Amino acid sequence: MKIGIMQPYFLPYIAYFSLINLVDKFIYYDDVQYIKRGWVNRNRVKMKNEWLHIILPIKKASLNSNINEVFVVNNKREIDKIKNTIKHCYVNAPNYEKIKNLVFENIKPGLNISKLNINLINIICNYLNIDTKMYISSEIEKNSNLKGENQILELCKSLDGDHYINPIGGKELYSKKKIYKLGIRLNFIEIDKIEYYQGKYNFIENLSFLDVLMWCSKEKIHHLLKMYKLV
Repeated sequence: MKIGIMQPYFLPYIAYFSLINLVDKFIYYDDVQYIKRGWVNRNRVKMKNEWLHIILPIKKASLNSNINEVFVVNNKREIDKIKNTIKHCYVNAPNYEKIKNLVFENIKPGLNISKLNINLINIICNYLNIDTKMYISSEIEKNSNLKGENQILELCKSLDGDHYINPIGGKELYSKKKIYKLGIRLNFIEIDKIEYYQGKYNFIENLSFLDVLMWCSKEKIHHLLKMYKLV
């Protein structure tokens, strides 16, 4: 049983969805500390030959707040700014109207950031017919005193997982030998060099998955999602 675990990011990049598509069960790791200037409330989109951030403004919260304790500001004008930026970036993309209707109505002021992100990711997976079983960490019965690698292993075991797959960026955080001794196989997903049509301007990599959705057909996206290797 392959397990993937990631924090609920805001319209995350393509590797996030490659991982979801690869595993049998995926866990949104929502009961860990929220990090300012991370990917929980922002991502990158493309404006002609440049990238820029789209950022969900967050209500002031304790420095020790978990992701599922953080809320988007209750300010419609601020949310409309994000939608207008997306419009200016992608109004000429072939899938703009379809993806706009899919995404915009689910970006709202005042919402819990974890629920907003999880809902967006689930909607995108449904659009792409990705049927991975999804779970939320805070709803899983576990030993909450565990931290880091030990908490990840606890989550895997709670869902009968025997194969944990993590993004390649976390390679230095985990010991394959230690995890294997506990009966769990460990691999890292490394995305191949991916390029797709982004209109008449130069290609920019590692943008929000929103960019992929705007420019690519479902068939093309499924091809891109399989462009990886396990190490």
